[in-house]
Amino acid sequence: MRIKISMLILVLGLVFSCQQNKATGDAKIKKGMIKMAIIYPNEAGKTFDMEYYSNTHMPMAAGLLGESLKAMAIDKGLGGGAPESQAPHVAVGYFYFDTMSDFQNAMGPNRAQIKADVPNYTNIQPVIQISEVVVVE
Repeated sequence: MRIKISMLILVLGLVFSCQQNKATGDAKIKKGMIKMAIIYPNEAGKTFDMEYYSNTHMPMAAGLLGESLKAMAIDKGLGGGAPESQAPHVAVGYFYFDTMSDFQNAMGPNRAQIKADVPNYTNIQPVIQISEVVVVE
């Protein structure tokens, strides 16, 4: 019984911390922040489970990254630049941090656990880009 209660407390803590880190209108993305973009190219024969990605993977990653994570967002590809063309990317996930050291300190010890979950939602090899936010309106 104690183990079940402990697990429940752990799960509730993880859910609560994930909810605090979701990108919302209240989240402040500022010039100079560090943005990690995880880009999933739209390739023939590949699969991507958006429901798992948005409801399980990203909240799990947010919980692991903790308070260093200031905002997160997900783009779902709908189309390309030409009318009725296929989106070049199935999805793009974003994590925002105040500084590069915040990003490195949060991601470093959690990278393997986050990466290990990728096969649960896709067989696409993501492309990662770390950027500095230059303009925010």
